[in-house]
Amino acid sequence: MNYLASITVSILEGSLTTIQLFCLTLLFSVPIGVMISLARVSRRRFLSKLMEAYIWVMRGTPLLLQMFFIYFGLPNIGISIDRFAAAVLAFSLNYAAYFAEIFRGGILSIDKGQFEASYALGLNGWQTMRWIILPQVVRSVLPPISNEVITLVKDTSLVYAIGLSELLRAAKIAATRDFTISPFVVAALFYLFFTYLLTKGFHWLERRSNHS
Repeated sequence: MNYLASITVSILEGSLTTIQLFCLTLLFSVPIGVMISLARVSRRRFLSKLMEAYIWVMRGTPLLLQMFFIYFGLPNIGISIDRFAAAVLAFSLNYAAYFAEIFRGGILSIDKGQFEASYALGLNGWQTMRWIILPQVVRSVLPPISNEVITLVKDTSLVYAIGLSELLRAAKIAATRDFTISPFVVAALFYLFFTYLLTKGFHWLERRSNHS
């Protein structure tokens, strides 16, 4: 029991990086994703195509490769970023592309009559999006957003590749040092616990949105 308590403490310390990365990624990627989706459905063809290309690149290349490019590649052109900032930047830009496509699908699912009715009431394009369209979109995209958020929890383990001491790395260090798989079991329980909390949270949000 003493051993399990000691490795749990070390893994819990590593999980702080995981939680920080998770929260900052959501903080940046969701609003960026919304802006990209609005640009993607814009009538300005150049802007729409530019965002389409961005989404294609970010979704078509591995997140790990993007993180390597930012952390190891940018210093070659004189831009040095520390490990954690590089991870946050890579995760935010990558997940923004996925969220953008989710929000774009939500916007396109709204009946065009609602746009026409809003314009008839004197609302401009931004007011229509802000007060009429986006609130409906948020309700409709909660299930796919929840899937991406849960995937994000597991993807945070990728930062181990650039030397960040997160949950999985703390478990691996303990497992290598003590020649036991117990730290991996504890790490798995942590991931399952985070996923459980997120699943319950999104179920609550879905129920609230359905009754509003």
